[in-house]
Amino acid sequence: MEKDYLLISGIQHFSFCRRQWALIHIENQWKENQLTAEGKVLHERVHDSHVVTKRKDVITLRGIPVRSEELMIVGECDAVELIPDENGFELRGRTGKWHIHPVEYKRGKTKSDDCDRLQLAAECMCLEEMLSCHVLKGSLYYGEARHREDVDINTELRTKLCNMIKEMHGYYDRGYTPRAKPAKACKNCSLSDICLPELTKKQNVHDYIKRHVQEGNN
Repeated sequence: MEKDYLLISGIQHFSFCRRQWALIHIENQWKENQLTAEGKVLHERVHDSHVVTKRKDVITLRGIPVRSEELMIVGECDAVELIPDENGFELRGRTGKWHIHPVEYKRGKTKSDDCDRLQLAAECMCLEEMLSCHVLKGSLYYGEARHREDVDINTELRTKLCNMIKEMHGYYDRGYTPRAKPAKACKNCSLSDICLPELTKKQNVHDYIKRHVQEGNN
């Protein structure tokens, strides 16, 4: 049986929380909150594939569809910068040689984990496969901090990404949704009311239901 392509955007979800990813991408559950709405607005501003800008010698393309046959992933780059480089690569339809630099836009600020970097790495690896080139760097632009962070797409990050995508395909093929692992981050998750992480805590189910009924009557 042929595998389905997985969305690159899901890599950030999966890295943040396996259960959140499964609820969205396997069970097709979704609910907006302020954080997701703000992120959506930011991406809508960036994702206009009809806009091509040029600043000095750098050409910026937006909303570029990408895919990888090897990883079985598909998605869209927020922006791809084409930078003139005599040691770069030729691109069909454009004269000269170019250095390719994808930029992913995020609503908040830089994170201590790799969830955003892994998504960017996936976009880079898709571009490499599609364009037969090397993409060794990319950038993350954080709207809240108005900060651009350059990321090395190194061997360690690539290996971590490939292992994660393999795990994602395994969950998807099985239709498996993991149990919740309650954490501080749950309170900011738009799916907390659907996920119900409290149910995974050791407690009497009767007491849980009784407490929530009482809260609803107050």
